[in-house]
Order: sequence, then structure tokens, then C-alpha cells
Amino acid sequence: MTYIAVGMGGVIGSLLRYGLGFFIKDTYSGLFPLATLLANVSGSFLLAFLTMHLFRIGRLHPHWATALGTGLIGSFTTFSTFSIETMHLLQAGKAGTAAFYVVASLAGGLLAARFGFNAGDALFRRFAKGKETT
Repeated sequence: MTYIAVGMGGVIGSLLRYGLGFFIKDTYSGLFPLATLLANVSGSFLLAFLTMHLFRIGRLHPHWATALGTGLIGSFTTFSTFSIETMHLLQAGKAGTAAFYVVASLAGGLLAARFGFNAGDALFRRFAKGKETT
């Protein structure tokens, strides 16, 4: 059952990633790989948030937790595309843009994960506190 749930999450995550790419292409015409940066940073926030709140409260069956984390978010974020886009920037002679992309991706992902951890933990604590008073 877990494999099916992960597969379903993967299909949804990859379609969301593909749709984000088209949306960004329609609204942004620059050479900077903005869609991948947005997918990776938002995915970092979301996975950290879910890890610190939703997965901890225990109301989500482990199949669906894996489907969300590994399936949906795992297929929405994309390290391989980040790597290839960085190589393309370097081959195009845009070393400064490539360096900015790498730093923005790493720092942005880590900061987003930190915010996600903090937000998820705060919500979890509020949830746990509310359970204690009832």
C-alpha cells in the first residue's frame, strides 16, 4: 500500500512541478532558473513544516505521510534539475549567475526549512497544549 501511496504522491508532485515551470515561463522570461529555485525552496519549507507538525500529531496514516513527504514533495523538488541548470549556466559563461543560483538555492532551502521547522513546531505545541486542556 505504501508504494501505491508514494506513487500517487509522486504523480501529483511531478505534475505540480511541471505546472509551476509553465506558470513561471509564462510570467518570467529571464534566463535564471526561477521555477526550480521556487520549487526547491518551497518544498524545503513544506517538508520541514509537515515533519514538525502534521507527521508528529499522529493523525496521518504512515502510508499517507510517506506519500506526502517522499512522493509529493520528493517529486516536486528537484536536485537533478538544479544541478543541470547550474551546469548550463556555467557552460554559457555565466559563472556569477551560477554561483548566485547555488548560494540562493542552498541558503534559501536551509532558511525555508528553518522557518518550516519553527512554524510546524509552534503549531504542534499549540495543538499539544490544546489537547492537554481538554
